[in-house]
Amino acid sequence: MSSQRRRKGSGRVTLADIAAKVGVSKITVSRAIRTPDKVSEALRLKIQRCIDENGYIPNRAAGALASSQSKTVALLVPSFSNAVFTEVVKGVDEVMLSEGYQVLIGHSGYSTLEEERLIETFLQFAVDGVILSGSQHTERARRMLGQANVPVVEMMELADNPLGICVGFDQVEAGRSVTEYLIEKGHKRIGFAGARMDHRAQQRLRGWREAMWKAGLSDEYLITSQAASSYDMGANLLAEFVQRWPDLDAIFFCNDDLAAGAIFECQRRNIRVPHELSVIGFNNLPIAASTSPSLTTVATPRYEVGRRSAQELLKLLQGEEAEELRIDLGFEVKGRESA
Repeated sequence: MSSQRRRKGSGRVTLADIAAKVGVSKITVSRAIRTPDKVSEALRLKIQRCIDENGYIPNRAAGALASSQSKTVALLVPSFSNAVFTEVVKGVDEVMLSEGYQVLIGHSGYSTLEEERLIETFLQFAVDGVILSGSQHTERARRMLGQANVPVVEMMELADNPLGICVGFDQVEAGRSVTEYLIEKGHKRIGFAGARMDHRAQQRLRGWREAMWKAGLSDEYLITSQAASSYDMGANLLAEFVQRWPDLDAIFFCNDDLAAGAIFECQRRNIRVPHELSVIGFNNLPIAASTSPSLTTVATPRYEVGRRSAQELLKLLQGEEAEELRIDLGFEVKGRESA
């Protein structure tokens, strides 16, 4: 009777309710859920059938208090709409789920202040570890993570002084390499087009500048925007470049969305790519192989970044020492038809 009253009051079936229905102790029910090999097959099936029929959901918070582990990790990404992070999330999720962890995903919108708020929220839920996108964080966020004493992995770029471990590739070197690729093809007037201009885009811009300076070329052909990346934005940037510098040889767009939009705009303007203007993107998204001409771009290991970040976090959660703090997964300039 008391269990019925509890159920009506809370609206939630409890462990005690299941134990009473099956006729065993709460410890036995808990053991059947957490370590089923320690319970007979017949009893485990009986308990599971009762759980299914009554809609019992284990209280993870209570389990976390008992074991000092929540079996959850926080993953913070700057965008849900950016296809780059779809594969990153997939890589993290597959590894963590296979080890019994749930991934709590937060969306920062490219804002370090919003990231700070999310970090505070997730730490209040006692997550076991945190995976962050990038290395740019507020001082308060860094302080909270340090005081929480949870393992941290930063991904997508290589930080000089990572909070824990960083997994990614050298964004500056990638920007430099793709610019050198264009220079080696004889291009001299090479523009850089960027949108959103988060820290990683800024690093690619730096790589473009360094390559241009090294070759003794001008870095004046530069247009950036803080607006979100899109095909329309790429088309608008292309139009502005053509208006300001009609004799431009090539344009390095900081991502594939912009570059694809630029190719579409070139088709509308009857600008022949790459004969009159070479176009190059970044990330090797699926659209890169589907444009006409196909898009030369930089292939980045997004799924592998997510997978390796999760693997490294698991090692830290298991008390293993990090073999290396900066894990460089590399990149590849993917030559196609547009440059």
